[in-house]
Amino acid sequence: QVQLVESGGGLVQAGGSLRLSCAASGFTFSSYAMGWFRQAPGKEGEFVAAASWSGGSTSYADSGKGRFTISRDNAKNAVYLQMNSLKAEDTAVYYCNVLNYYSGTDYQIKFDYWGQGTQVTVSS
Repeated sequence: QVQLVESGGGLVQAGGSLRLSCAASGFTFSSYAMGWFRQAPGKEGEFVAAASWSGGSTSYADSGKGRFTISRDNAKNAVYLQMNSLKAEDTAVYYCNVLNYYSGTDYQIKFDYWGQGTQVTVSS
């Protein structure tokens, strides 16, 4: 079965950095685009970033452009999100998921499954 395990979150001061990781299993990882999403308290979930199956093509929400970098390692079945210059408004639970496709910030999630997420808290 599909498993997505996010890690790497924590408490960081504004301006700091974190690197999130997502370990995937239960499907052919290298065949699919992957995305990062986040949900802040009291808000709807939102798209953060996506990477093509090879990692050669990426897309970002405006909120993270220039600060966030998505990457993947198909040999390790892992996708990463490097977050720099963090802001208080980046505080959220971050999730990864498998994408059927994405185009810009339009996407379709493949599996009706979400991992436990990883909490990112940015103090101002």
